[in-house]
Amino acid sequence: MSQNPAFAAPASVDGKLSAQISDALKKDDAGLVAAVIQQHGTGEVLMLGWMDEEALRRTLTTGRVTFWSRSRQEYWRKGDTSGHSQLVRSVALDCDGDALLVVVDQIGAACHTGTRTCFDGRELPAVVGRRVS
Repeated sequence: MSQNPAFAAPASVDGKLSAQISDALKKDDAGLVAAVIQQHGTGEVLMLGWMDEEALRRTLTTGRVTFWSRSRQEYWRKGDTSGHSQLVRSVALDCDGDALLVVVDQIGAACHTGTRTCFDGRELPAVVGRRVS
């Protein structure tokens, strides 16, 4: 029997992430969770970013994806400088609470290099597994 917790509380309470959502997050030592960004409709994986509780609260309450920049130590909202924004369609927490799946409507390139995704043209040599019938 699988468990499917319902998040009945609002995303934000008194300007902070709700306790129900906060308690479900398993953050790393820096207080961050990985956020996988996926294109609505196609399932294309666009990028991976990092969110703390405030970035997640902003994402859940504004309709635009906000990340925490580990290198700059500041919040950044995708598209504010490039115009290539991400409009939130849904946000889900994985079963362990340590990763988010953010489904978006991507406007323009998702990668700062100008490619559609952060994975375009960056395939590694890997042995391809085959199913045995």
